[in-house]
Amino acid sequence: MDPRVEEHARILVEWSTEIKRNDMVVIRATPESHDLAVAVAKKASEKGAKIMTIFQSEELDRAIFDGADDETLQKMSEHYLGAVEKADVFIGLSAPMNTKALANVDPKRLVMTQKANKPISDRILDKRWCGTVHPCKTLAQQAGMSLNEYQDFVYGATLTDWEEESKNMYLIKEHLESHNDIRFVGPATDLYAKTEGRIWIASDGKHNMPSGEVFTAPIEDTVEGSIFFDIPFMQMGKVVEGVRLEFEKGEVVEYSADKNEQVLKAILETDEGAKHLGEMAIGTNRGIKDYTLNMLFDEKIGDTIHCALGRAYKDCNGTNESAVHVDMIKTMIEGEIIAGDEVIYSKGKFFFE
Repeated sequence: MDPRVEEHARILVEWSTEIKRNDMVVIRATPESHDLAVAVAKKASEKGAKIMTIFQSEELDRAIFDGADDETLQKMSEHYLGAVEKADVFIGLSAPMNTKALANVDPKRLVMTQKANKPISDRILDKRWCGTVHPCKTLAQQAGMSLNEYQDFVYGATLTDWEEESKNMYLIKEHLESHNDIRFVGPATDLYAKTEGRIWIASDGKHNMPSGEVFTAPIEDTVEGSIFFDIPFMQMGKVVEGVRLEFEKGEVVEYSADKNEQVLKAILETDEGAKHLGEMAIGTNRGIKDYTLNMLFDEKIGDTIHCALGRAYKDCNGTNESAVHVDMIKTMIEGEIIAGDEVIYSKGKFFFE
């Protein structure tokens, strides 16, 4: 086995989820993530944990949508919830075989399933959980790389000294929490929100691997202004590009997208909470050099910010409820991040650099 796979597993078990004896661990794996699943299972078992593996693939998901009627899609998977309820740790390993398997499924049917299974996703967030990617040919092709290049990309972003990275992220968090608002300023962007009483979280690899972001939930009805997201993202099997959003009193009042605007429309129409921001965040992982249409990596790109429509994280003291949480990213190499009267970031440098 590639020693980098074993090191990846060690980080997930020891740093991200801190697995210990008698922990009940659920690993959700795909066929292409088999090597990493094996390595995680071994490392976790060495710690004295009990392992259960759930098998998933995009083609299986597509088969369900092709076979199920709407009534079935709107029913929660109670047996899946039961497994999650009993778990202490949940680790999701992503390595898709076909990222376009759901591209032709009606977005409304995808949303039905998201809504139905929201109690499951909510319960996972209450656990010691972590999601990660195992490099595979499909993601390499999506990123425009050879498999070897993509492996180097993934491990360059993942196999780092997370304890050291954590120190800088907590310094940013400390300065942001000393103020009561946040403002993102850049090309076609001037977005403001109040953050008093909200918690900024330094995401240092405890839940996403790789990680590298500092984020919060803005006070829902205080988001004002406009923002242009210049980095494409994948949603509902389609690539969405050039999203522009305008907010008044926290709600999206105008929107557009240069490509696949109908997907953006479906997101906003999911429920009332989907029209509000559940997250505002700063990317800090400079080991990630470019976007690859994989949000696990893209939202962490150094010198970017991102915002998410929909569900807010309770750990931030956020209150926005929604069945969706959709991240969108903007480069900030020509922009500024301002909290109160302090410039947190300006044109490629944080205040401490």
